[in-house]
Amino acid sequence: MTLKLIRIALLAAASLMVATTAATAAAAPAISASARLAATCAACHGTNGDTHGSTLPRLAGQPQQALSTSLHAFKTGQRTSTIMTQIAKGYTDEQLDLLAAYFAAQKPGGVK
Repeated sequence: MTLKLIRIALLAAASLMVATTAATAAAAPAISASARLAATCAACHGTNGDTHGSTLPRLAGQPQQALSTSLHAFKTGQRTSTIMTQIAKGYTDEQLDLLAAYFAAQKPGGVK
């Protein structure tokens, strides 16, 4: 094989890889920033904030303003908790607002 044919073959292979990668990326569902943030809450508050049982509060379907107020109060220390006070400090105010909006939009009982 000549050098020119090798170059053409490599370019063709690279083009195929780019096309395959683009098609795969287009087929993957987009995950919103708020859903990514909320995934970190699932261990304690259930999938999409739909806690089952009475140990921890259900976040799904709560009023956005109430959730936002609580999250910001945890962050500033106005509301104390063994865990949430520390967790909330790791988020920006904008991220806490995204979390509040996300959980407010979820339907309780929607995920089993």
